[in-house]
Amino acid sequence: METSGFALFETAIGQCGIAWGAGGITSVQLPERSPEATRARLRRLHPDVPEATPPPDIHSTIDDIKALLRGEPVDLSAVPLDLAGVPDFNRRVYEVTRAIPSGKTLTYGEVANRIGEPGAAQAVGQALGRNPIPIVVPCHRVLGAGGKLVGFSANGGTSTKRTILVIEGALADEPTLF
Repeated sequence: METSGFALFETAIGQCGIAWGAGGITSVQLPERSPEATRARLRRLHPDVPEATPPPDIHSTIDDIKALLRGEPVDLSAVPLDLAGVPDFNRRVYEVTRAIPSGKTLTYGEVANRIGEPGAAQAVGQALGRNPIPIVVPCHRVLGAGGKLVGFSANGGTSTKRTILVIEGALADEPTLF
């Protein structure tokens, strides 16, 4: 069995991708304009990693991501991540972000406060814009001041962010702050 690899999988929002290494998940790719574009993005991000059949633990994570994107309340906060090369500040942002339950949100400023960096909302936004593991590190659950839908770097931008938040029940008319 490969100790690293990547695979595509179908979800309620389209074809996603996942890459893994010996230390855990290295990236999740939200749908691009086509499955081929999603695959190409993963190959660019992980040029030395083969497309492979996911091992059981990764397959379980895929099942959980699919369930979450169908609107089921799934907690992905214990999924092992391989964050080698990720700066310490970003890791702290991701740790706080992973603790936001499905159906809830925080603002960039609130995340900054929770990592002990008041006034660092913009830096939090930059860290989340570089998030290699969306959904598992649920950057879509972090909103701008006043609950504004801003800053989502995935294909479809804030429209994709809104879709995921509606699926999770965090958006109807107003976001539910955590």
